[in-house]
Amino acid sequence: MKESRREFIKKAGCAMGMVTLASQVEHFGRMTALAQKVDGGKRRRARLGSNYKALVCVFLAGGNDGNNTIVPIHNDASVSNYSVYSAARAPFGLAIAQNQLLPVSVPSIGNLSYGLNPAFGPQANGNNGIHELWAQGKLAFATNVGTLVSPMTKAQYQNNSVAKPYQLFSHLDQVVQYQAGRSDTFSFTGWGGRVSDNMSETSNPNGLVPMITSIDGSQLFTAGQTTQPLAIADSNTPLNQVLNPIGFGDDPVSQARLQSFNELRAVDRDNGYVDAASAITDSAMAANAALATFQDVTAPFPNTSVGRQLKQVARLIKKQADLNIDRQIFYVERGGFDTHNNQLGAQTNNLGEVSQAVRAFYDEMVLQGMASDVTVFMMTDFGRTMNPAGTGGAVGSDHGWGNHMFVLGDSVNGGNFYGVNTSNGTPFPNLLIDGPDDATNNTANARGRWIPTTSVEQYAATLARWYGLAEEDMTAVFPNIGSFPSSDLGFML
Repeated sequence: MKESRREFIKKAGCAMGMVTLASQVEHFGRMTALAQKVDGGKRRRARLGSNYKALVCVFLAGGNDGNNTIVPIHNDASVSNYSVYSAARAPFGLAIAQNQLLPVSVPSIGNLSYGLNPAFGPQANGNNGIHELWAQGKLAFATNVGTLVSPMTKAQYQNNSVAKPYQLFSHLDQVVQYQAGRSDTFSFTGWGGRVSDNMSETSNPNGLVPMITSIDGSQLFTAGQTTQPLAIADSNTPLNQVLNPIGFGDDPVSQARLQSFNELRAVDRDNGYVDAASAITDSAMAANAALATFQDVTAPFPNTSVGRQLKQVARLIKKQADLNIDRQIFYVERGGFDTHNNQLGAQTNNLGEVSQAVRAFYDEMVLQGMASDVTVFMMTDFGRTMNPAGTGGAVGSDHGWGNHMFVLGDSVNGGNFYGVNTSNGTPFPNLLIDGPDDATNNTANARGRWIPTTSVEQYAATLARWYGLAEEDMTAVFPNIGSFPSSDLGFML
């Protein structure tokens, strides 16, 4: 039975693969975007120049334990010191020995010494970590960051006088709030996607790929209203194969089918829906052609999940000129951080993989001459409790709240902590269980869940401003940013 022309287009289009179609669905905006514009159809105004910029989100899924990511190693009694940390964790077998921590000096806290998890240092396999980039001014931490509706004290938390983030300590809900960039209500878009919504027209009007790419499947962070992300496989799939159309081989029948497919896409373009569908496929085919040849990265990447994801990101950045794009946002993820037990070993392994992969990525950016143009930043579900769960070799920790996020790149004002001061007058929280920064209601239930002083919105807005988001568009991306005293934490140059 003969197929109609539209049935043929439908089947051939499906052969391109759902990922390809989803990656280019932004072109459907010819019919739908006008209804969703928030500026009355005016072109977005972004702080753009001729230079390229990229943000790379590294999400540590499960809730990384910030208490064993940064540890005070000084003995100053005026702020939390190693003794306070050790007293809470050492009896349960969850403390890292003081002499194993990697020292960093923190000018914003009077040059007191803190220590990074040993996983951030050089490893036995010969791979370097990110620790040494601290002294070079390339690495910083935003400390005590978390989901907030507005600034909150312990008294306000306990008497419910200030709105709390919904479903605190829940994995799903806190992941949504981190990726959405708001905690006052559920969101169906992510802050990365909304940045793209507000910048794609001016920064990448003729780009062959969308502004956002995920190397870990569909994510809320990358979802916008008028743009959709490209979702591709990691570096195990060569870049020239990630968008290859399915069903068009080198044999004569396949080539005849491809020729007919190309000819039919030019027919009936006066119909809005056919034109939009054809435009999606046109763009996917153009992107595939642009990726047909590429120069692989130079720096060696570890053969781990996060290493392969970041290697694929580095490949795309190396092709950005051919893709006609000057702004990109990437998402990669490393799971396994929900460490209710066996935390010391599991977190050390996981952080080690992340640190080595991020360092390889940074080294590649240096080789590409892009280290000032690409910023890597961390997000995770939440922090973890200071009070351990379990004892002995199986010890772990439970779901917490405030946490510490690393930011890395040559445009980072590194070698320091950033954030809103906690009860001790520094951005690093008081680690005393049932102390002034602990959300705990009473001593009997003390856990050490640090109330964040810096919101996800403030952290994300600092990154988005460097990326080029205009001030007048800040509330469109972060609707709740006005609830906080500052939208710039100062860690970007």
